[in-house]
Amino acid sequence: MEDSVLSRRQVTRAGLVAAAGGAAVAACSSTAADTHATPAGTNGAVLAALSDVPVGSAVAAKGDGGAPVIVAQPTAGTAVAFSAVCTHMGCQVAPAGQQLNCPCHGSQYDAGTGKVLRGPATRPLPPVEVHVADGHVVTGPA
Repeated sequence: MEDSVLSRRQVTRAGLVAAAGGAAVAACSSTAADTHATPAGTNGAVLAALSDVPVGSAVAAKGDGGAPVIVAQPTAGTAVAFSAVCTHMGCQVAPAGQQLNCPCHGSQYDAGTGKVLRGPATRPLPPVEVHVADGHVVTGPA
């Protein structure tokens, strides 16, 4: 009986060590989708390749600390960004062509300006400072 208990403990311990090791490796690894090299001469985080943002539309991205951000290209070669957190009740808005839609209560925002198109939200989305560097939309001043 004692041998089988010890055997189960050893198996359980080995499984836990393997799981912890796998989690550590996963935490240290990255993919092209979530990590981008910062263009030379900039200090900001890369949000998206400008070519991935349709002109007149927007895409969802992750900003500093994983904060949800909307990146838009109102005119060819220009980029703007906004918090993707709805100013009504804090839900995450989603790009839908030239507007941003809140799935929780139906608020709509202009993708190029962050202004409210339809409530219940009454305040625009807060801007995120960005610039274009080497074909990428990067956080912070140019």
